[in-house]
Amino acid sequence: TGRHDALGFCGVNRASLGVQDLNLHVQEAIGRVQPFEIVRDCVEMLRAEGLAFEAIPARVDEESLREALLAESARPRDIADCLAEAKSLKISRKFPKAMVIGSDQILVTENGELLNKADTLEQAEVTIAKLAGKSHRLISAIVVCEEGKPVWRIIDSAKLMMKPMAAQEVIAYVARHWDVIRYCAGCYRFEAEGANLFTNVEGRPSTIIGMPIEPLLDYLTLRGYERQL
Repeated sequence: TGRHDALGFCGVNRASLGVQDLNLHVQEAIGRVQPFEIVRDCVEMLRAEGLAFEAIPARVDEESLREALLAESARPRDIADCLAEAKSLKISRKFPKAMVIGSDQILVTENGELLNKADTLEQAEVTIAKLAGKSHRLISAIVVCEEGKPVWRIIDSAKLMMKPMAAQEVIAYVARHWDVIRYCAGCYRFEAEGANLFTNVEGRPSTIIGMPIEPLLDYLTLRGYERQL
C-alpha cells in the first residue's frame, strides 16, 4: 500500500524481497509459504512505481533463531529486532554495496504468548479464539544494513483490541479468508477485512502492517534521498 509510494518518493530505486525460496515444496518444508500470487502482486506494485529490484531468497532459519532466543528468555521486541537483522545481514553480505532493509513482526498476546502463523484451519480458529475479546501487541522491527553491518534500526509496537467473537463466527471468518490469513501473524490481514475485527487500535497503521515506514522515511531523508521526478 503506502510503503512502496513512500520509498519511491525518497528516491529508493532498488528493493530486495526476502523470499525464503521460490520453490513451493521448500517453502512448505520450512513453514514459510509465500505464494506466487502474493509475490507477483508485490512485484507488479513495485514496477508500477518505476523501481528496479531483485527477489532474493534470504534462507534464514527463523524458527530455529526464534526458539534459541526464547530459550534465552529474550523479550519479544528483541526477537523481532534479531529476526529483522538476520534477514538484512544475510542479503547485505551478499550485496555489500546495496542498502538492504530487513523487517520482521511479532504478535504477543496480553499474557505474553507469542503466536505463530497457522498451518491448518483448526490452528487458525484456535488463534482467533485466543485473541477474541482481548488485546494483543504487534511489534515490528526494521534493520538497515550496508557493507554487511547494521547502520540503523527501529522497533515499534501497536496495541489492538479484538471484538468478542462467537465460535461459529470464528469458524466462518477463518473459512472465508483462509487463503490469505494463513500467511499472517494472528491469522488476520488488517489491510483487508481484518480491520473490522477490532474495537480499538493504538499505533501506526504501517507498524500494524509490518513495517513502521515513517521512521524509516525520516532516516532516508537524513541520508539525503530525494524524490526522483
